[in-house]
Amino acid sequence: MKCVFVQLRCQPGKTYEVAQEVYLREIASELYSTSGDFDLLAKIYVPEDQDIGVYLNEGLLDIPGIVRSLTTITFKAIHTGGGV
Repeated sequence: MKCVFVQLRCQPGKTYEVAQEVYLREIASELYSTSGDFDLLAKIYVPEDQDIGVYLNEGLLDIPGIVRSLTTITFKAIHTGGGV
Protein backbone atom coordinates (compact mmCIF):
# COMPACT_ATOMS: atom_id res chain seq x y z
CA MET A 1 0.00 0.00 0.00
CA LYS A 2 1.18 3.51 -0.81
CA CYS A 3 0.36 6.15 1.81
CA VAL A 4 -0.74 9.55 0.55
CA PHE A 5 -2.09 12.61 2.32
CA VAL A 6 -4.75 14.62 0.54
CA GLN A 7 -5.72 18.13 1.60
CA LEU A 8 -9.14 19.28 0.46
CA ARG A 9 -10.50 22.79 0.05
CA CYS A 10 -14.29 22.86 0.12
CA GLN A 11 -16.91 25.32 -1.04
CA PRO A 12 -17.93 27.61 1.82
CA GLY A 13 -20.43 25.85 4.06
CA LYS A 14 -19.82 22.42 2.49
CA THR A 15 -16.97 21.05 4.64
CA TYR A 16 -19.16 18.85 6.84
CA GLU A 17 -21.03 17.46 3.83
CA VAL A 18 -17.74 16.64 2.08
CA ALA A 19 -16.34 15.05 5.27
CA GLN A 20 -19.48 12.91 5.63
CA GLU A 21 -19.18 11.67 2.05
CA VAL A 22 -15.46 10.87 2.49
CA TYR A 23 -16.37 8.89 5.60
CA LEU A 24 -19.18 7.01 3.82
CA ARG A 25 -16.90 6.02 0.93
CA GLU A 26 -14.43 4.44 3.41
CA ILE A 27 -11.47 5.62 1.34
CA ALA A 28 -9.60 7.44 4.11
CA SER A 29 -8.02 5.69 7.08
CA GLU A 30 -7.98 9.03 8.93
CA LEU A 31 -9.79 12.32 8.28
CA TYR A 32 -9.23 15.64 10.03
CA SER A 33 -10.67 19.13 9.86
CA THR A 34 -7.83 21.63 9.59
CA SER A 35 -7.12 25.34 9.75
CA GLY A 36 -5.31 27.25 7.03
CA ASP A 37 -5.64 27.07 3.24
CA PHE A 38 -7.39 23.70 3.24
CA ASP A 39 -10.41 22.45 5.19
CA LEU A 40 -9.80 18.70 5.45
CA LEU A 41 -6.80 16.37 5.60
CA ALA A 42 -7.21 12.71 4.63
CA LYS A 43 -4.71 9.89 5.08
CA ILE A 44 -5.28 7.36 2.33
CA TYR A 45 -3.64 4.03 1.55
CA VAL A 46 -3.62 3.32 -2.18
CA PRO A 47 -3.26 -0.35 -3.21
CA GLU A 48 0.06 -1.09 -4.94
CA ASP A 49 -1.67 -2.18 -8.15
CA GLN A 50 -3.63 1.09 -8.45
CA ASP A 51 -2.61 4.33 -10.15
CA ILE A 52 -2.69 7.04 -7.47
CA GLY A 53 -4.27 9.66 -9.72
CA VAL A 54 -7.03 7.40 -11.01
CA TYR A 55 -7.71 5.99 -7.51
CA LEU A 56 -8.10 9.47 -6.01
CA ASN A 57 -10.03 10.97 -8.94
CA GLU A 58 -12.54 8.14 -9.06
CA GLY A 59 -12.81 7.47 -5.33
CA LEU A 60 -12.47 10.88 -3.70
CA LEU A 61 -12.11 13.96 -5.86
CA ASP A 62 -15.48 13.59 -7.58
CA ILE A 63 -17.27 14.45 -4.33
CA PRO A 64 -19.47 17.54 -4.80
CA GLY A 65 -18.22 20.52 -2.80
CA ILE A 66 -14.48 19.93 -3.28
CA VAL A 67 -12.94 22.88 -5.11
CA ARG A 68 -9.22 22.10 -4.78
CA SER A 69 -6.92 19.36 -3.56
CA LEU A 70 -3.26 18.92 -2.76
CA THR A 71 -1.83 15.39 -2.69
CA THR A 72 1.40 14.53 -0.89
CA ILE A 73 2.98 11.17 -1.71
CA THR A 74 5.05 9.59 1.05
CA PHE A 75 8.40 7.80 0.88
CA LYS A 76 10.44 5.83 3.40
CA ALA A 77 12.34 8.09 5.77
CA ILE A 78 14.69 5.40 7.11
CA HIS A 79 16.78 2.98 5.11
CA THR A 80 16.62 -0.45 6.76
CA GLY A 81 18.36 -2.58 4.13
CA GLY A 82 22.03 -3.32 3.60
CA GLY A 83 24.36 -1.26 1.46
CA VAL A 84 24.20 2.40 0.62
